[in-house]
Order: sequence, then C-alpha cells, then structure tokens
Amino acid sequence: MTGRIGPGLVGEVMIPIRGGVEAFYAHPVNPQDEIGVGTIIVVVEHHPPRTVYVAPALPQ
Repeated sequence: MTGRIGPGLVGEVMIPIRGGVEAFYAHPVNPQDEIGVGTIIVVVEHHPPRTVYVAPALPQ
C-alpha cells in the first residue's frame, strides 16, 4: 500500500506486472476496513483499467 484506504477513501497500490511495477487505485473488499500504508495486501478483484479491491494478506 502506498496510500491509506478506508471508508470513503481510495488508496493506491503498486503491483508487479510484466517485469515492472504499476500503480492501481485500491478499495477495501470490506468497505468498513482501514488498510494502512506499508500493509501487505492480496488483490481480490480487478476492475479494468486500473481499479483493484484488496484485503490485508495477514491479520491486522
């Protein structure tokens, strides 16, 4: 996570793709969750072109 996400907030994640790294807008899968900068996440869903829904990879 490079930008905090939570209720009403859109964050940013950097995802390794095709040998590089690309930025995507990130929303929490559970709209009530807050995910902080530096949290390791799992991409649950992708909405083209640049939106992903994410969840923390490890319990917070």
